[in-house]
Amino acid sequence: MGSVSIDNVFKAYGQVEVIKGVSLNINDGEFITLVGPSGCGKSTLLRMISGLEDISYGEIAINKLVVNNLQPKDRDIAMVFQNYALYPHMTVAENMGFAMKLKKVDKVKIQSAVEEAAEILGLQPLLARYPKQLSGGQRQRVAMGRAIVRKPQVFLFDEPLSNLDAKLRVQMRGEIKQLHQTLGITTVYVTHDQIEAMTLADRIVVMNKGLIEQVGTPRELFDKPANRFVANFIGSPAMNFLEGKCEQFGTQTFFTSTSGVRLPLEQQPKISDTTKAVYGIRPEHLKLTSADNGIEVKVNITEDTGSDIIVLGKCGTDQITILLRDREEVAPGDIIHITPLPGESHLFNANSGRRI
Repeated sequence: MGSVSIDNVFKAYGQVEVIKGVSLNINDGEFITLVGPSGCGKSTLLRMISGLEDISYGEIAINKLVVNNLQPKDRDIAMVFQNYALYPHMTVAENMGFAMKLKKVDKVKIQSAVEEAAEILGLQPLLARYPKQLSGGQRQRVAMGRAIVRKPQVFLFDEPLSNLDAKLRVQMRGEIKQLHQTLGITTVYVTHDQIEAMTLADRIVVMNKGLIEQVGTPRELFDKPANRFVANFIGSPAMNFLEGKCEQFGTQTFFTSTSGVRLPLEQQPKISDTTKAVYGIRPEHLKLTSADNGIEVKVNITEDTGSDIIVLGKCGTDQITILLRDREEVAPGDIIHITPLPGESHLFNANSGRRI
């Protein structure tokens, strides 16, 4: 297998810099997802690892071998794209074994490798079919099988599930996770879908504007986001943010929003009373309470997902989202009262966005 080392890598197209000094170490056998909004540089970084994009500055090594000047075919990697890129005139078996055929591998070895990959992916009944006779999920499995037969040091996935419908994406997610657990091959996976990133990865790399914002396990990013950007990107529905300042009343510290909403803080923040701050709380960490103990919210919209109720309302002049797990009866126009769960709030510097 292979580790991947990315050391102070830059990528520029003329005067436009799209990767701005990224460093990252990916361990042997690890499943890493690169996630971020469109244009953040995640696909460009993946393509530099693969050799499909040149590196403007910096160094990339696979299994301690610097690959900056190596062609993609010489890097011992296998890439699965959003576009399946199957040869329409070849059968499933021929598509999966084509790379080995180009290398003039013995036919018996090719057949053995194809059958082994087909068994892992459940493709045995489809080996004689052509791509036009397959569903989207089956075509994606063939593309994965083509990568498996090469037995690479590193798998690279570039948004492989984007062309599939929602139900099939969930199924394929499980299959990719199972594939990694079976083979243990180092995997770098690009997606714009933070749910995909959370469910698949050992560690997630959150990117924004060509830089890494935070690297951590899914739970670390969810529980302790390094800044407001990560807090907003990770989690669905997105975290609520209220702007205001921290104030001390006796022995108790509160956050007071610009609209006058006062929320308790469990710990004394290391900022002065006059410092502007941003209070963050996830929708699922707000619960209904009595009028005596809660913060007033006017309900504007409710969304019933079946298992949960999502409430969108106004808290003072601030928009707020609440996720009710117990499916309480709430309707537009209602006045409800909420309170944050203890220990679940986040505080960010209003200027830098960093977690306080």
